[in-house]
Amino acid sequence: MENDPDVDGGGVGDQGVDGAGDPVLRADDVRKSYGEVTALSGADLAVGRGEVFGLIGPNGAGKTTLVRALTGTTAVEGTVRVLGTAPDAVDPERVGLLPQSFDPPGRLTARELVAYYAGLYDDARDVEAVLEAVGLASDADAWYETLSGGQRRRACVATALVNDPDVLFLDEPTTGIDPAGRRDIHRVIREAAAAGVTVFLTSHAMGEVERLADRVGLIREGSIVAVGSPESLIAAHGGEPTLTLRLEGAAERDVVESGVKAVRSGTPYDARRAGTTTARGGGAAGMAGAAGAAGTTDAAGAATIEITGVPLEGIGAVVDAVTDAGVGVESASWSEPSLEDVYLELTGEAYRPAGPESGTEASTGATPEPETKAGGDSERPESTAAEGSR
Repeated sequence: MENDPDVDGGGVGDQGVDGAGDPVLRADDVRKSYGEVTALSGADLAVGRGEVFGLIGPNGAGKTTLVRALTGTTAVEGTVRVLGTAPDAVDPERVGLLPQSFDPPGRLTARELVAYYAGLYDDARDVEAVLEAVGLASDADAWYETLSGGQRRRACVATALVNDPDVLFLDEPTTGIDPAGRRDIHRVIREAAAAGVTVFLTSHAMGEVERLADRVGLIREGSIVAVGSPESLIAAHGGEPTLTLRLEGAAERDVVESGVKAVRSGTPYDARRAGTTTARGGGAAGMAGAAGAAGTTDAAGAATIEITGVPLEGIGAVVDAVTDAGVGVESASWSEPSLEDVYLELTGEAYRPAGPESGTEASTGATPEPETKAGGDSERPESTAAEGSR
């Protein structure tokens, strides 16, 4: 596992259960195979009280199996502890689980569905308050089968919250939800964590994880290979900021080189980390082959260049150098590295969501994990709490 100074090996520092310093969730050398397919190959994890922990990784990397291990719905080798005990011994009222696939009876209203789950517990939250929290109060009397995909997901989130759990597992919680709905769910997650609830979030919406998670773990081939705050992971593995310039004409290599040199000499920035450029366009540009510079021109004679390692305060120096050389800048954009870049660096696979923060799994070509459902009770809808602990 990654051991960078700010990218830890899964520990939680002072966070723990009831102030005792013990993690709320712990997995030590957890292994699981389905026949000849290895789903987990020694996963280690520790998550503290009130922490939002995001788990990311390619399809088939072991995310679902690890969640099943933590919720006691699949047997594994190694040690798993939830709230200090074995997952199947935990009071189910203390655990909430929202699976990615959840299909309750359609002929229940949203209110009836949430009330049903509230009735399973001795000390559930007020149903109306939960519906209001997830933004479903105005549609509470609509049949579940008539709700939109986003409204259904809100109802499902409500069923995972109504028992007022100490630990909340959320698998793709905002799949199919519109931006306003996502904000509601994000607010609910933040409020839960602020109240001391430990939130274990799995999602393919990298922006969502980056905004919500206190720490992120990346799982690859059944092992967690890096853990840290989003900021520390990005600093360690995300690469450099990128400045993209759309020029009004072809750029000679000395023009771009002069801009890069301006950054090197004119800003308080590590010169060794500035200067790598790539370019997009049609034919070859005159700057091709220059040290630290490359470029192309399109059919109209314009060039689009990308220069990595340019800090925000260095944009002006690069643009000035280019314009001083007589080449107009049509547009300039600057972007910082993100969790998507970390994903690409550590998995070697491109992050390809189906839509903006859709939560839909990217197609990575990895071996899919065997599809099995958490154990359910045939006399009631599939529960969102850890069935193995009932």
